[in-house]
Amino acid sequence: MMRLTDGHARNLAVGAWALSAALMLPAAAAAADAAKTPTFTRDIAPIFQEKCEACHRPDSIAPMSLMTYAEARPWARSIKARVGDRQMPPWQIDRTVGIQKFKNDRSLTDDQVEAIVRWVDAGAPQGDPKDMPAAKHWPDGQGWNFAALFGQKEPDLIIKSYDFTMPAVSQDVWDKRITPSGITEPRWVRAIEIRPETLKGRKITHHAIAYLEQTEPGVVAAPGLPAPFMEWAVGKQGEMMRPDTGKLLLPGSKFHWDIHYSQAGEEITNKVEMGIYFYPKGQEPKYRTALSLVPAALGTLDIRPNAVAVEEGFTTLREAARIESFQAHMHLRGKAMMLEAILPSGQKQVISLVSDFNFNWMTTYVYADDVAPLLPKGTILKVTAWHDNTSAKKSNPDPNQWVGWGDRTVDEMAHAWINIVYMKDDDFKIEQDKRRATEKTTLQQ
Repeated sequence: MMRLTDGHARNLAVGAWALSAALMLPAAAAAADAAKTPTFTRDIAPIFQEKCEACHRPDSIAPMSLMTYAEARPWARSIKARVGDRQMPPWQIDRTVGIQKFKNDRSLTDDQVEAIVRWVDAGAPQGDPKDMPAAKHWPDGQGWNFAALFGQKEPDLIIKSYDFTMPAVSQDVWDKRITPSGITEPRWVRAIEIRPETLKGRKITHHAIAYLEQTEPGVVAAPGLPAPFMEWAVGKQGEMMRPDTGKLLLPGSKFHWDIHYSQAGEEITNKVEMGIYFYPKGQEPKYRTALSLVPAALGTLDIRPNAVAVEEGFTTLREAARIESFQAHMHLRGKAMMLEAILPSGQKQVISLVSDFNFNWMTTYVYADDVAPLLPKGTILKVTAWHDNTSAKKSNPDPNQWVGWGDRTVDEMAHAWINIVYMKDDDFKIEQDKRRATEKTTLQQ
């Protein structure tokens, strides 16, 4: 029997420890990798709650719900594809130019995209059910987007259009009837929503514009249609006025509807409803917001078959102004739209570029308070639109057709909806000084 010396014993002990440690390393590494692998309950569900569930929930406008693991798991590959190419959530603003801070940004951050992609690549694991965040409460049915922000269940006033039945097969049609507001005293508006009354109605409603007709002392009405009050199109949620800005409703006012309906393969009866939220009585905002149609082209377009067309339009600001929001409006062949400001000095600034326009998502991009463009009187707003009438545009119904300007879905348009707050020179200077003070404070932090 061999007798171990103290040295031999020590060597064996060290060897045994080293072997044990070597065996433990893969297990520790595996545990570390598991901790890093995103799971639905810990990492993905919070993202879906913040950015996706507004549409992806039962009985809402999205084709599937993403509220639970059981609902989301079958769609994992599709989610990765749509998130990876940034088609979802819908946010077509180019991330390389122009303003990048928005009050309603529903896009995913790079880290969120990476987490979703890694989750799917890892087999879309569920994770520990204890990590699941509490379910987010959503209103029954469609719900109103802004009501909860004001501590309400619904808007202060709901204006409805009239029932309209769209046949299963039909040319596009427009409902242009008039609805009185019913207002009996002047009221200032701080938010507006328009929506088809039912989810089924969304299948046939291309857009709905409410034009406001009212007589205001000292204000001469412009010829033609009344002023746009609110415009809704597929994917749009509503308009929230910036603090201390609003729109005025007067007794006797009326709304002229312009509701564009398209066939959906089934007969559907629909009406449109507009929810209006008021400032408290006696509270009058300092500034008025004007919804403006700013064209790249209006009334004329020449889009040749199998070609990409470019249009440019120029609109001069009659007073100093703050640009509140930007929304591109085109149809099936819309490719991109850019908004620029040409200052009186000749300097040109890119404000926003929608580089991947999607007809199914008419998103309004609302600029954050500290970056909403402040532009002096005489600034020219330049809108450039691109239309892709080739087979490369997936939504193009027929690239061999010439396309002109028109109201039908198969025709084209090229304008931006822009909310503008006009202000006098003294007020403009006050707003500029506030902006400079904010920027200075930010730099010092």
